[in-house]
Amino acid sequence: MSLVTSIRNSLVPIHREGYPFIGIAVVIALGLFMVSTFFGMIAVGLAIWTALFFRDPPRVTPLRDGLVVSPADGRISQVGLALPPRELGLSDVPLLRISIFMNVFNVHVNRAPMGGRIEKIAYKPGLFLNADLDKASEDNERNGLIIRGAHGPVGVVQIAGLIARRIVSFVHEGEELSPGERFGLIRFGSRVDVYLPAGTRVLVSVGQVATAGETVLADFAAPPARDIAFRVS
Repeated sequence: MSLVTSIRNSLVPIHREGYPFIGIAVVIALGLFMVSTFFGMIAVGLAIWTALFFRDPPRVTPLRDGLVVSPADGRISQVGLALPPRELGLSDVPLLRISIFMNVFNVHVNRAPMGGRIEKIAYKPGLFLNADLDKASEDNERNGLIIRGAHGPVGVVQIAGLIARRIVSFVHEGEELSPGERFGLIRFGSRVDVYLPAGTRVLVSVGQVATAGETVLADFAAPPARDIAFRVS
């Protein structure tokens, strides 16, 4: 293995969505160094943080049938019944909602909670309230997906936050997603809600830290753990 390959393999990959922002931050840092070393160093710190924000590390996703994995890195902020966004048309009665709050230091690449076909994508413009607030799910800018898998439809909603100003989607209606596959990204702090049928067995609790594509949120089938396989992506 060459030195270059070794260095590349030791670095955390950066998602291509971050390249323009990192480039701008580097240019600003170089410009500030011409004026002040102090402010230049601050700008370098911001450039490093920008690169870290857009990191996209590989994940090992459990593949056993019936598992619902976390679509986002962050803290489980809510677990309970709630009506899904109206524009999704997912249900007229409350469903089980699991909310994951992402701060500005979390990985912000979102991953499919389960395998299935994207039945619907619905974007709704809105406000930029603190994504940790309950009313953010109703008032904030959001992008929702319905993924229909072997156990029925599941709703996944990306919610912009106080700092987030852009929800980026990588997918289209009709596409097939694999468990843990990347489907979008939210820039600079936000939240993702997962809507499941009421009565689904939940395996996480409020305050727990989740990892996108790896942490199991819920289990439709609850078969023995020995049946679990994994996929790296």
